[in-house]
Amino acid sequence: MPFTDNDGVSLFYEEHGPTDAETFVFVEGLGYGRWMWRWQREAFEDDYHVVVWDNRGTGKSDTPDGPYSIEAMASDLDAVLDAIGVESAHVVGASMGGMIAQQYALEYDRATTLSLLCTTPGGENAVPTPPETQDKMFNVPEGYDEREEIRYKMSPAMTDEFADSHDDLIADIVDWRLAGDATDAGREAQAVAVMNFDASDRLGELSMPTLIAHGTDDRVLPVENAELLAELLPHAEVEHFGGGPHLFFIEQSAAVNERLRTFLDDA
Repeated sequence: MPFTDNDGVSLFYEEHGPTDAETFVFVEGLGYGRWMWRWQREAFEDDYHVVVWDNRGTGKSDTPDGPYSIEAMASDLDAVLDAIGVESAHVVGASMGGMIAQQYALEYDRATTLSLLCTTPGGENAVPTPPETQDKMFNVPEGYDEREEIRYKMSPAMTDEFADSHDDLIADIVDWRLAGDATDAGREAQAVAVMNFDASDRLGELSMPTLIAHGTDDRVLPVENAELLAELLPHAEVEHFGGGPHLFFIEQSAAVNERLRTFLDDA
C-alpha cells in the first residue's frame, strides 16, 4: 500500500488515472477522509493524474500527538508529492484543506494553480463559524449512537433538502466517515491548526491562477470569506454557487467539476 514518511509521520495516499498526465491533488477538510473527494476523483481520473491522501490524524495516516499546524500539514503534502515524483500539480483544497493549499503555495514551488473551496485566509478579518453551527458540531444530544452523532454533526454542512432526499447516500457517507475519518484525537489536533491559521498578510505573494469557489449558504465558513480571499489574492477569480452549503462540492458536484475544468482550460 502506498505510504510515505514525513519526519516520522506515515502518510497514506492513492493515485488514480494516467501517471503521465497533469496532476490534480486534493486536500480534504478538518476530520474528513479521502472519501470526501470521490465525486471529483471520479470526474477527473480519466484525463488527469489524481492524487488523494489522508491528512495526519486521518484515515490510514498516522495520528501523532497534537496539536498540529497548517504548516506541518503543508509539509505532509509536499512529502506525498515528492514520494510520487510530481514536479507540478493543480492543488485543490476545501475548508481546512484550502488553508493547507494556501500555505503549501506560499512555502513550496510545485503548485501551478490553486482551487480554494469553502475556505478562509484566516486572520482578524475572517468571518468565523457561527455560534449556532459550532453548537451543532460539538454538542451532540445525549443518547445518540455513533451513526446518529455523525449525521447530527454533519447537518450544518449540508442543506436540509439534500439530506432529506438522499437518505441512502447519507447512509453511505456515514459508513465512509466511520471507516476513514479522523480519530477524536486527530480531529482535535487538526482543529488547533485551523484556529491558529492566518495567511492573510502573505497571500499577495502568490502569482499562480487561483479559483475561489464558495456556496452562498455556507453555515460553517460563511461566504464572506471568499470575498476576503479575492481581495488578498492578486490573480484570483470567484465563483459563487447559489444555495450551496459547506459541502457544495458534493451537493452540486457536476457544476463544481465543470467549473474546475473551465478554470484549468483558461489558466
